[in-house]
Amino acid sequence: MLKGNSVLMGCASLIFAVALPLHAAPLAPTTAVKHATDNERFGLFNSEDFRETTGSCTDCPGLKQGLWYFRDEVLAVPKTNSPIAGYSRIAENRQDIMQWATSAEAQTLAYPPLIWLGAPHIADSVALTADGKQIRTADGSLLNFQLVPKIADNRSYYDASSAAFFGSRQLRLRGTMAQVGGTPTFIARTIWPKDFVIDQSKLVNTPLGENESLTSFVQAEGGGAKSQFATRLIWEQHPGQSRQWQDKDVIGIMLNGAQGDDDEAYGGHFAIVTGKYGKDGDWSSWMVNDFYNLDSFSEKGIIAAMVPMDNYLMDINSGQQYYRPSYMLVAVLNNPRTAELFQGGVERTYNHFYRHDFTYQHAAANCAGISLDVFKALGWNIPERGPTGRLKAIAAYGYLSAKDGSLSSGRKIYDYLSEEQTHLLPAVAFDAAGQDLLKLASAEKAPRELSDFEKHLQSDVDAVVLVRIPQIPSSRAFGSNPVFSFDEYMRRAPADHAKWKIVPVGARPFPRELRDGLALNEHVEASMPWPIVVILTGIAVVSGALVRRRKLKKTIVA
Repeated sequence: MLKGNSVLMGCASLIFAVALPLHAAPLAPTTAVKHATDNERFGLFNSEDFRETTGSCTDCPGLKQGLWYFRDEVLAVPKTNSPIAGYSRIAENRQDIMQWATSAEAQTLAYPPLIWLGAPHIADSVALTADGKQIRTADGSLLNFQLVPKIADNRSYYDASSAAFFGSRQLRLRGTMAQVGGTPTFIARTIWPKDFVIDQSKLVNTPLGENESLTSFVQAEGGGAKSQFATRLIWEQHPGQSRQWQDKDVIGIMLNGAQGDDDEAYGGHFAIVTGKYGKDGDWSSWMVNDFYNLDSFSEKGIIAAMVPMDNYLMDINSGQQYYRPSYMLVAVLNNPRTAELFQGGVERTYNHFYRHDFTYQHAAANCAGISLDVFKALGWNIPERGPTGRLKAIAAYGYLSAKDGSLSSGRKIYDYLSEEQTHLLPAVAFDAAGQDLLKLASAEKAPRELSDFEKHLQSDVDAVVLVRIPQIPSSRAFGSNPVFSFDEYMRRAPADHAKWKIVPVGARPFPRELRDGLALNEHVEASMPWPIVVILTGIAVVSGALVRRRKLKKTIVA
């Protein structure tokens, strides 16, 4: 077993198959329940262009390496003859995106090789009965209701407080129609509250005040785990004019908060979202491009994947909202080009990631770093904040290496303290990207010489909306806002590391037979970083010179 997910990140990982209850046989959908690929949107894509399958399929067009992670999971894959996102076998990920973005291929958005749906059916506009054992469907009929089982290693689950939270709301469910005990039953995997909408008609343009910032928004109300769902329009290109957002493309910057029961997860999580503004402000079908470690298991069943928003936030086992609050900055666009370029670029990133052309690293290539690297390759040069401190990193390396008797322990803390903070900390990435987006959209004069992508982003943003998403009540402790610095993290965590609450996770080695191309060049990180090597070499050289000088002096005296 691995000791834990990481020191800082909530960006852990990955796979558990969720079985249906015993004696449950999947059924065809009814008039009140539809297939998950029937008249839906998957972010920027129409569901009719996909078919439902699992990762065990033998005729899927995507990478065998990607399918390997989803052998027992429900997927949507492009139909035959659809253009599918490719990748370079010789160029690393960021270079590949840069080359692709200037090619004719980038002019048309290709389909992702796979989208993780999690379940085959959707029941929309339903409500729980008072006892929570049935749902009343849109046509007024009653249907038995159950939940997917709790994953064994998951430390919390839906309980009476969850049922009370959802009991007074209209809901959208993602799950499986099945025969349970001879009775048709909807077994829910995801429960989405339909009153969580971004309603353009109710938004009042309320820019951030003089003493407000994106950081203060995230930190308000203790992070907002127990707050109400809230939306706030903070910038608009044409104030006072009638808003026509329906079906416009969006780019969302998602920040998930700190967990309340895991001392390794104060860093939170980060993802970039694309989609189209839905009817009546619905955003449950937006696509979240989610990165987690592929080389370890997750107690919550999370898999790094492109996934619909309702799955990402509200899956009963793995949904972010079951263990922390979340925050989102949404840019409503008048032109689809920047959203499509990001989605096309991140699809290529997944191809490299699933193939293990590069691997997840908790400091340099985590959920925030991988996401922002796609933007950087496309030309969005989000201002960096610098490392926490290189001198502090060197000192911490020596201290922890000696204290723990482990060079790898020293290397880990060195990497955290010397890494660019927008790559290291999801909250800093959210703040930096959000601030720059607002500057690009609102500035009469550009904050710097702009790339083509930045010029497009500057002219394409119609509005910017902040969203606060509360934690779903359950048996889990309430979370809070994520940390904005390494020092803040250390203040929160117990001084005695032995008292940390840690979730052990198991390793998941990537099969050797699935490696080829760049994946054959396995990177083994040196336990001693080069500045330390330089310092020690310098000390050795100076010490050697002093010894030789003493010997020479003794010889002369003699």
